[in-house]
Amino acid sequence: MNTINGAIFKEMLKSADAHLYNRQKEIDALNVFPVPDGDTGTNMAMTLASGVKDAVNVYSDNIGDVAKALSRGLLMGARGNSGVITSQIFRGFAKSVEGKNEIDTLELSEAFENGAKVAYKAIMKPVEGTILTVVREASWYANHYLKEHSDLSIEEFFAKLIEYAKDSLDHTPELLPVLKEVGVVDSGGTGLLVILEGMKAYLDGKPFEKTNAPLDESQVAGADMENDEFGYCTEYLLRLNDKDFDENILKKKLASIGESLVVVKDGDIIKVHVHTLNPGDALNMGQRYGEFIKLKIENMSEQHSNLQEAPAKPNKYALITVAAGEGLKELFKEFRCDTIISGGQTMNPSCESFIEEIKKLNAKHIIILPNNSNIILAANQAKDILEDRDIRVLGTTSILEGLAALSMFNPEGELEDNLKEMQSAIDNMESGSLTYAIKDTSFNGIEVKKGDYIAMTHKQIVASGKDKLLVVYSLLDEMFKKEDAELVTLISGEGSSPEEVAAIENYINENSDLELEVIEGGQPVYAYLVGVE
Repeated sequence: MNTINGAIFKEMLKSADAHLYNRQKEIDALNVFPVPDGDTGTNMAMTLASGVKDAVNVYSDNIGDVAKALSRGLLMGARGNSGVITSQIFRGFAKSVEGKNEIDTLELSEAFENGAKVAYKAIMKPVEGTILTVVREASWYANHYLKEHSDLSIEEFFAKLIEYAKDSLDHTPELLPVLKEVGVVDSGGTGLLVILEGMKAYLDGKPFEKTNAPLDESQVAGADMENDEFGYCTEYLLRLNDKDFDENILKKKLASIGESLVVVKDGDIIKVHVHTLNPGDALNMGQRYGEFIKLKIENMSEQHSNLQEAPAKPNKYALITVAAGEGLKELFKEFRCDTIISGGQTMNPSCESFIEEIKKLNAKHIIILPNNSNIILAANQAKDILEDRDIRVLGTTSILEGLAALSMFNPEGELEDNLKEMQSAIDNMESGSLTYAIKDTSFNGIEVKKGDYIAMTHKQIVASGKDKLLVVYSLLDEMFKKEDAELVTLISGEGSSPEEVAAIENYINENSDLELEVIEGGQPVYAYLVGVE
């Protein structure tokens, strides 16, 4: 085969989707730390599924159209760092094949190489030894091999691309010492390799089919979200008469009649979302500049009778956070959070989850607290998409950092003052956690056996053992080293008990002069979260 069009590309994607879906748990198990929240495979599988769903629903067999739909779907469904990076790889791919009916081997090679470049640019501090390295090295070597063997077929090119991806993946432990120490290769790079293998399987006439039970979408963060706004949620896709049209013109017009406005231009297509009391006006404004491809209007509250009511005055602030566990959710509500997205270590919410929640908020300034390093990229993607809203993402990497930041929030204060004080609280917080090991490993000289309790701080395993309380005590001893500390916060979760909590309280009181606060969080996976500030 010397060329592929959109129809073939769709089938390649379906095979890749199935292959990644089937192997997601295997990829999850490559998590560096032996904790039960390793979710790279799950994040990548759910991200790819979102993109493939949009791609296969494109009526066109033009590969440029299919790749564009894939890119959009991946972006909206991106979960975790691995999912966001995957979306950026195929965003670069889509830009490279834009406007093309079909592509040959050289164009395919250039598209993957452009995908690597776009992914690197999207990450503020790229880390080598990850999925970024695998896509960059594999696409570069495959492209140079193609230049020396210009008669390569599509199938032969994929064989070389996969060969180089495997070589790069095998080398990731040499670039990222933590991988070498634990004895695994990079999980995100493995996910990318699985995607490439799935695409090639279709070309070889042996496409993959999904064999495992489907994901329980009811457990996906944001699956049970409700909309309690008034008016009409008006959405449409518009094909522009002039692809050079400035979307800000339409954005300004729509801003005069509605709220929760999103206007995103991609080539000759504009996506519009607006909450308005006058959906007909929103449609008329758009139709002046092109033809509708798709539109949807929903009454957000049939009980609202006065549709001529002016939009409510926006609040000064709205706070969004991410948490799992009823106790933690109630605590964040007490800290004035307007929206608590379900998720965290065990389920990273998607970019779309943030977007949908942000659309519901009527505020001048929106502050997001992800509370997990693997969620920050998705939150930032949502911020970039909703560029008409003033959204700030604070890089909280733990529940304790999120709570510390909120303790310094002043609803009457100025934005920059709030951001400065909240960031200072984040920087001053020392966070630790206790969970259990799902596999044997060795880390920093600490031997870990499956089923052991493990204590972690600063993304480091500091203690491991069969006795839960002794491991917690070791964690506390490590955290007591923090200078100028005044307060220790203990948050109990699933797997804790009142007797254990009482014993830990006694240990803290006997071994430190810190003020103690105990919270019943109910979080999964982590029996105890500890913060010292």
